[in-house]
Amino acid sequence: MATAAMAQGTAKDPKFFQQVSPADVNILASYYTQDGDHSPVTGGIGTEQLTDVTPTIIVNVPLDTVTSLHVNFGMDFYSSASTDNIDPFEVSSASSSDTRTHINIGLSRNNNLHHVIRSINIGASKEYDYTSFSVGAGWTKGSRDGNRELSLAGEIFMDAIKVIYPIELRGQGDLVSANKRQSYNFSATLSQVINQRLQLSFSSDLVYQTGLLSTTFHRVYFQDQEKPQVEQLPANRFKFPFGLRLNYYAGDYLTARLFYRFYNDSWGISSHTLELETPIKIGPFFSIYPFYRFYTQTGANYFAPYGRHLLSEEFYTSDYDLSDLNSHKAGLGVRYSPLFGISKFNMPISGNSTLFKSIELRAAQYWRNDGLHAFIISTDLGFSIPSGQ
Repeated sequence: MATAAMAQGTAKDPKFFQQVSPADVNILASYYTQDGDHSPVTGGIGTEQLTDVTPTIIVNVPLDTVTSLHVNFGMDFYSSASTDNIDPFEVSSASSSDTRTHINIGLSRNNNLHHVIRSINIGASKEYDYTSFSVGAGWTKGSRDGNRELSLAGEIFMDAIKVIYPIELRGQGDLVSANKRQSYNFSATLSQVINQRLQLSFSSDLVYQTGLLSTTFHRVYFQDQEKPQVEQLPANRFKFPFGLRLNYYAGDYLTARLFYRFYNDSWGISSHTLELETPIKIGPFFSIYPFYRFYTQTGANYFAPYGRHLLSEEFYTSDYDLSDLNSHKAGLGVRYSPLFGISKFNMPISGNSTLFKSIELRAAQYWRNDGLHAFIISTDLGFSIPSGQ
C-alpha cells in the first residue's frame, strides 16, 4: 500500500512530469497548370492542357512523450481539356473535371532507450476512375551520438480501376485483361553526419507493380491501320531508384543542398535526376532559396510517336512520359519563421492558444524538350497547438 501511494505521489509530482510536445499543423495549397501538344489520350498528339488545385492538411499530434499520430488529408480539384477527349461528345464528361480525395493515417512510437522508432500507416485515395488502399510500416534506428540513422520502410498499394475506353472503342468486349493493380514498395535510407558542416544520406528503393499498368483511355495509332487501339503495357514492372543527398552548411547565411538520383526499370527506362537548392538567410528569421532540377531519361521499349507502331507489336504506347526526354524545373522559395512565431490566437472550441509559426511560398517553372511546360505555386502555413496538459 505504501509503495502504491508513493508511486501515485511521484506521478503527480511536477518534478517527474514530462510535458507532451505541442501538436503541429501544416496547411498547404498549390495551383498547377500545364499545356503541351502530345496528349496520350489522342495518341501522342493534341492538347495536354490541365489545371490542378490541391489543398492539404498535415497534422502531427503527440499522444504522449513517445507516441505520435500523423494525419495527411488532401484533395485535388482538376480540369483537363486533354482527358475530356476520351469522349468529346459527352458535355458533362467526368474526365473533363474531377476531384481526388486522399488520406493517410500513421502512428509512430519512439523507444528512447534503444534509439528506435517504429511506425505503421494506412491510407486511401478515391477518384472517378480508381480507388486505392495502402498499408505500410517503418523502422528507424539511430546511433547513440545521433550522427547516424538507418530507416527501413515497406508499403503495399491495392488499386481497383474503373476501365474506361475511348468512345470509338467501346462495345467490343474486354480490351484489357485486368482491372486491379498492386504495388509493393520497399525503401532503405542511411544518413550520416560527416562533420559540423556536411551531412550525407543514401537511399534505395525496390518497387514491384503487377496488374493493369496501362491506361485504358490512352489511344495508340498504327502504321498499317487507321483505327486506334487501347494502350497495352506489360502486367509487371520493377523499379530500382538509388539516391544520394548532400547538405553542406557553408555559413550562418548559406546552405547548399544537393540531390542526385539514378533510376532504372524493367521497361527499359533509365534516368538521372540532379537537384540543387541554396537557402540564403536574410536576417535571423527570413530566408530565400532558389532551386533547380534537371532530369533526363531514355524511353521505354514500348514507346513510339503517333502512327509509328506496328500491329505485330505485343505492347505499345504513345505516352510521352515514357519517351526519351529532358526536363528542367527552376524556381524560388521564401520562408518567414520568427523565433517566437508570427502571431497567437485562441482556438474557438478548446480555448487553447495556437501559435502561427511560419509561412512559406514557392513558385516554379517547368519545361521539357517535347514542348510540355507548366507552372506551379504553393504555400505552407505552419501552426503549433499546445497539448493543454
